[in-house]
Amino acid sequence: MPSLNALRCFEAAARLEHFGRAADELHLTHGAISRSVRALEEDLGVALFERRSRRVFLTDAGRDLATAVREGMERMRSACQRLRASATDGQRLTLSCEPTLLMRWLLPRWPVFLRQLAKSHPHAQVHLVAGGGSFSFGGGIDLAIRRDDFAWPPTMHADVLFVERIGPVCRTEQVARWFTQKQLLRTNAALLHTRTRPDAWRTWSRISGQALPSQTRAHANSRMNSQVYEHFYFSLQAAIAGLGVAIGPEELVRDDLQSGVLSAPLGFVEDGSRYCLLAPAAAVPDSVHALLLAWLLKQPRQAR
Repeated sequence: MPSLNALRCFEAAARLEHFGRAADELHLTHGAISRSVRALEEDLGVALFERRSRRVFLTDAGRDLATAVREGMERMRSACQRLRASATDGQRLTLSCEPTLLMRWLLPRWPVFLRQLAKSHPHAQVHLVAGGGSFSFGGGIDLAIRRDDFAWPPTMHADVLFVERIGPVCRTEQVARWFTQKQLLRTNAALLHTRTRPDAWRTWSRISGQALPSQTRAHANSRMNSQVYEHFYFSLQAAIAGLGVAIGPEELVRDDLQSGVLSAPLGFVEDGSRYCLLAPAAAVPDSVHALLLAWLLKQPRQAR
């Protein structure tokens, strides 16, 4: 058999009928392609290309060999793809996660999980996608993290990760401006609202038993006392920027509380909802699903 590398160079040159473009495709020099083809011709004892003023054309012998080499390389390529697929069978998972949880909680911790995954399942891959609300398995989603604020089919398997605890949060240096003796200042407390959780403030008020400032209720639509954002994530970022007070789920603001950027003067209360890892079935021992679930359950938190 001739050199496999020479055959690879010949196949590219034959397919493109151009030594220069073959060199670019294979990340080689023009001279390397030319030498490989010349060595192959000398080995076989036939001319594979007809060279005419800087252009090359396949001879009849070149066309015969090009067809055989192309078919052989395609078979090798297909075999390699099948082997790679079999090596990662059952280990390629797509995890869908609610956008704010994904950005503010999961992604900052994700490198730690990937290191564990590489040790125990070196060929495994977990692809993250943002998504919220209802969904169905089989549409490209293998696992999902969702808050149980909607009904999912009883056929879904759910593992509770943590309970939702909410409370007012603001930039630390502005606590004295908007909080006093455990009450929001009625005159200048800028409440940050979001369209994706429009009842967040009312829910917190009802559960905590703490009334919202009367001035804020009377001016709920006032630019001075109320700001509405399209997404929950934006209201939390606005609080970090010092634009007002947002209702923050404890897990989603934990890192900012620990760093001192945000403060939660009134603490947090459970709102009755939970975050769950959803799957078509319970995790199989030693699977990527099982590793992910165990890792999620080990993440530090106040309550579960």
